[in-house]
Amino acid sequence: MPKLVDVSHQITDGMTTCPGLPEPVIEESTTVAGGVPGHGNSSGRVTMVGATGTYVEMPAHRYRDGADPADLDLERVADLPGVVVTATGDRQIGPEAFAGLDLRGRAVLVRTGWDRHWRTEAYGRSDHPHITETAAKALVAAGATLVGIDSVSVDDTSPAAEGARPAQAALLAAGIPIVTHLCLLDQLPADGFSFYAVPAKVRGLAAFPVRAFALTD
Repeated sequence: MPKLVDVSHQITDGMTTCPGLPEPVIEESTTVAGGVPGHGNSSGRVTMVGATGTYVEMPAHRYRDGADPADLDLERVADLPGVVVTATGDRQIGPEAFAGLDLRGRAVLVRTGWDRHWRTEAYGRSDHPHITETAAKALVAAGATLVGIDSVSVDDTSPAAEGARPAQAALLAAGIPIVTHLCLLDQLPADGFSFYAVPAKVRGLAAFPVRAFALTD
């Protein structure tokens, strides 16, 4: 029987996704004026930035005329044949990690093991694993449909990188969505599963949280 595996983090009130990002504010019960009879008069309220928890980055994150979540084709984020590429112990993940793999039309999920630091000070350190610009261009050339990672970013965010995001730029320029802050990728097989990471259909944002999960055989 197929099995569902959740590979996304919870979003909780006051949590930290990355140092420097605003924390989400979750109000569990908020009075709503003019409630509809029979449906109560209270609802929850969430205030957060799009880059919260496990989220998908869209081309609009980098390019003014790029697609945002409202433009997103579901074929880019749903029912994708997936492959997990394990690169634990490597800070810089180069194109050799993907050599010889059939990636065309697939969700390529990079397992670094960095998710073990989630909700600790270590998670946001600038020495987190990332893919190189050359690796990103190799993924584009290989025809990947989506790229995900269980780390802070697909790019180097250390001071030495001076704010450059070459991997992100290469992937988003090719229209490839990026899912960051995945978790529990060790619970997935190397292949033979379908991957889903669908955001709400929100206009005007460049990133938005997803419930990322896999359907395994």
